[in-house]
Amino acid sequence: MTVPSGSSADPWPIRPLLAALVDDTSLLQPRTVAPGVDAVVSRYLAARDGHYGGLVGRLVCPASQLPAVVTELARSAPSRPAELALVVDTGLGAVPKALSTVFSRSSLLTPSTVECAAPPDVDGIWLERVSEFVPDEVTPVVEPRRPVEGDEEGTVAWLAAVRKVAEHGCTPKIRLGGPRASDVPEIADVHRFLQAGLESGTGGISAQGIDRIVREDPSASLPRGRHGLLNLIAAVARMTGVSASPDPVEDALTCTDGEKLARELDELPEAAVEQVRTVLPRCGVDPEPVPIADLVALGLLD
Repeated sequence: MTVPSGSSADPWPIRPLLAALVDDTSLLQPRTVAPGVDAVVSRYLAARDGHYGGLVGRLVCPASQLPAVVTELARSAPSRPAELALVVDTGLGAVPKALSTVFSRSSLLTPSTVECAAPPDVDGIWLERVSEFVPDEVTPVVEPRRPVEGDEEGTVAWLAAVRKVAEHGCTPKIRLGGPRASDVPEIADVHRFLQAGLESGTGGISAQGIDRIVREDPSASLPRGRHGLLNLIAAVARMTGVSASPDPVEDALTCTDGEKLARELDELPEAAVEQVRTVLPRCGVDPEPVPIADLVALGLLD
């Protein structure tokens, strides 16, 4: 979900709750439907330097596409380096070379995270190997594989893996949406992921695949609905104890009332906003334009 571009001469102010929150995940889409690297880089830079550029976070790039991204950035000559989330899709052994490429092109790229999927039997040895490949100034993000629906034993193992990832100093990641209905986890699983990640580690959590601002009502095509960005932020605020709402965390995840969520988030004091964003620094979202009008209507974008 990228932000529409505008004039770099007149950027709009973005409140700290939303600043640099939205990562561009266009390059993670299936190659049969994804735009070309040139189009993605051009759109990302235009959005980042446009009116709503304060919303834009990182450019999420699979390691396999890094050479093409570097080439396109060099051609585009950006005004400042693009912040990069490097997704490992060619094996951990390729990480050192990819990071070397990124660090050698510091005028084009600044590495932020290295993100990878964990094997089903993730253990401390594998996580230590991840940490060895990732320098201290870059955050390792690990996505334990979520089991199929109804696999209770697999769910227990998944949550144990989330805790293990957090305990080893990595950021656990969850996928909240995708092209298939099975890509959307149940509310209870999202809640349990947040509990496991926040109770076990000192860092934050990562979410990807959000494709709307507020949760969508369940429908015949998607019986469990789609998760919303504001829902996730409100859930984190309640779970960390900084929200004044007396309602439980799961109510934040199920709420379809955007005005109610916006009011709750609007009332967060500055210190609470900082704490929420420490837990939830960035979100990888669907590569369609953010509905700016929705954020304006909800009073979250001035």
